[in-house]
Amino acid sequence: MFFFDPLWLIIMAPAFIFMIYAQVKVSSTYKKYSKVYNQKGMTGAQAASQLLQNNGLGDVPVETVQGKLTDHYDPSKRVLRLSPEVAGTPSVAAIGIAAHEVGHAVQHKTKYGLMGIRSTLVPAASIGSTLGWVLIFLGVLLMGASRVLGGFVATAGIVLFAIAVLFTLVTLPVEFNASSRARQMIKETGLLVGPEYDGASAVLSAAALTYVAAMLQAVAQLLYFVLIVFGGRRN
Repeated sequence: MFFFDPLWLIIMAPAFIFMIYAQVKVSSTYKKYSKVYNQKGMTGAQAASQLLQNNGLGDVPVETVQGKLTDHYDPSKRVLRLSPEVAGTPSVAAIGIAAHEVGHAVQHKTKYGLMGIRSTLVPAASIGSTLGWVLIFLGVLLMGASRVLGGFVATAGIVLFAIAVLFTLVTLPVEFNASSRARQMIKETGLLVGPEYDGASAVLSAAALTYVAAMLQAVAQLLYFVLIVFGGRRN
C-alpha cells in the first residue's frame, strides 16, 4: 500500500505537477528581477528598515540569515531576517521580498487573527506532519490483527495529519495578506514605481504559488490517507 499504489499516484500527481510548476515559476521570476536594480539603489535591508519605521516598528531589528530565500519574520522574537542576497542587493526582487516580511511584522503588530491561529498551530502541525503518517501506517498494519485497535490508531494518525493540513490552509491567506500589504506599502511609499513595481508584484505572485502548491499536496495526501483507512483499500 505505502510502497506503491496507483491510487496514490492518481491523487498526488496533479499536486506534484503544480508544485514543480510553482518552483520553476518562483525560481525564474526571482532570478529575473534579482538582476533588475531599482532606481533608488535601495537594498532589501534598507527597504525593510524604512517600512518598519513607517509602520511604527522601528524597534524591530533587521538581521541577516544564511541561505537563499530564507527570509522570514520571527514573531516570537520580533525579528525580521533576510537572506544575504535580499538584504544586500538593491534589486526589485529584494524590495518585494523585504516588504512581504514587513507585512508579516505589521500583521503581528495589528494582531491579525489568522496569523495568531497559525502560530498556535505550529507545535501541533509539526507533530502531526511527522507522527501522523507513522500512526496511519501502524494502524493499517494492526488492522490485520484487530480492526478496532488498528482503526483507532489510524484514525488518531489522520486527526494529527489533518492538523498539519489545517496549518497549510491557514498559512495561505496569511501569506496572501502579507503580499497585499507589501504591494500597498511599496506603492504608498514610492519605493518602486512603474515597471519596477510590476516586477516586485510578479515576484510576490510567484512566491504565493508555492504556498498554494504546499496546500494542495497536503490536502491530496490527507485524502489518500482517508481513502486508505475508511475506503476499504488496505491491501
